[in-house]
Amino acid sequence: MRVHVAFTPAEEVSAPVGIVVDVLRATSTITQALAAGYRRVLCCAEVEEARAVADSEGGAVLGGERKTVRIPGFDFGNSPREFVEPAAETLVLTTTNGTRLLLAAAERCELVLVGSLLNLAAVAAAAREQGVPDVAVLCAGVKGELAMDDAYCAGRIALELGGEPADSAAAAIRLAGSFASAVEGLSASQSARNLQASGLADDIAYCARESVLSVVPRFTRMLGSVAEVALI
Repeated sequence: MRVHVAFTPAEEVSAPVGIVVDVLRATSTITQALAAGYRRVLCCAEVEEARAVADSEGGAVLGGERKTVRIPGFDFGNSPREFVEPAAETLVLTTTNGTRLLLAAAERCELVLVGSLLNLAAVAAAAREQGVPDVAVLCAGVKGELAMDDAYCAGRIALELGGEPADSAAAAIRLAGSFASAVEGLSASQSARNLQASGLADDIAYCARESVLSVVPRFTRMLGSVAEVALI
């Protein structure tokens, strides 16, 4: 198995299995929500689209952020700490970077898994079990640029996957190895600084916990322009 890392969405890497990463915070939130008992997460690119989907679903809750801040009128923001208990069967989620990446990955990969540090061991094991020749770890970044937190998480996943690392994966592994801890790796990013400025610093430590959840969310189907993520 050859392992690749795409540090930004502009690197349109394709592989039979893709692992999407937006560790601060969308993929951590999706993983936490499904582990807590939400049946599915519907990922939307735009705010108004998310509102419309929630209205059509009936009983769904709305979660999301723009510039780290909860969207006005939404039930929740994008903090995984808000999703430790299910408030409905369906969570409709829209974020600045992560949900957009998931939608893009669904077009390029046969199987799309949702990765974070929270489910590090589980997501790597699920990818290995597919027995495919190539696995790609896809980073959300921030507004099209590399994000240190995602690069760190990608390196940890690439190391956990084993196999033969492409140069991109080898670089991510080396980057991750340069930090003494996950908290340090995530905290080195602009994403972390943005959370700190918004009073959400506790999310950094929460998302830095490693392999505390055994669930592996995966893209299941498109519902129009919305990507459904669930546990299979």
